[in-house]
Amino acid sequence: MKFVVYLRVSTARQGRSGLGVEAQREAVRQFVSSRGGTVIAPEFVEVETGKRDDRPELTKALKRCRVTGATLVVAKLDRLSRNAAFLMTLRDSGVEFVAADLPEANTMTVGVMAVVAQHEREAISQRTKAALAAARARGTVLGGKRRGAAKIAAYQQTGVLAARKKVREAAELRRDAIEALIMERLSLNAIAARLNADSVTTGRGGQWTATAVKRAMAMLAGNPAHRKCADGDDLNKVHEGRNPVS
Repeated sequence: MKFVVYLRVSTARQGRSGLGVEAQREAVRQFVSSRGGTVIAPEFVEVETGKRDDRPELTKALKRCRVTGATLVVAKLDRLSRNAAFLMTLRDSGVEFVAADLPEANTMTVGVMAVVAQHEREAISQRTKAALAAARARGTVLGGKRRGAAKIAAYQQTGVLAARKKVREAAELRRDAIEALIMERLSLNAIAARLNADSVTTGRGGQWTATAVKRAMAMLAGNPAHRKCADGDDLNKVHEGRNPVS
């Protein structure tokens, strides 16, 4: 028996269902093996919400089934859609399909389950709307700034300042090594090469580049206490000797 595999995941619901791509793939593999079947095409994987009917990967899978006479196999019936009309259309499309979790389902069973799935989808929507209405009735402000809400902007600013402090401290730790090379009138590329050769890492533990050197020099030059070298030359200009070494 020939099978075409269709897998679908929703990034928002994948973890809740317990059937991510790998779990679906294993369920389908076991089912096909138990039927002594063969998967005749690369699997079709869709990442999309269950509310939409326009699924390009499913369309491709159905087309492959039509031209090969294969059966479409999915891991779980509701992976196809929670839309009853869509499932009924699939049922009437002329393509044989089977779900690994309900292999004995016939067209009537699928039709009933599709209606139930659609009902549940509508019920979820109604429950959500009712909960929001009840929250508004209690005076809860939905969205926007709320009394007692965390001051996100303040936290963000604190984070930015902490990050800048960390960068400055990293530059200061490497000041002696960088300044010594600057005083040799080396180019930015040459300074980077020497720092890497001397096993001096960047603040993030990486390799030096001309851009990284330039940024470190700007950071050091921006510190008022250390703006000048010992001989009074500006750190931003001292590397621009007339005969830089590449």
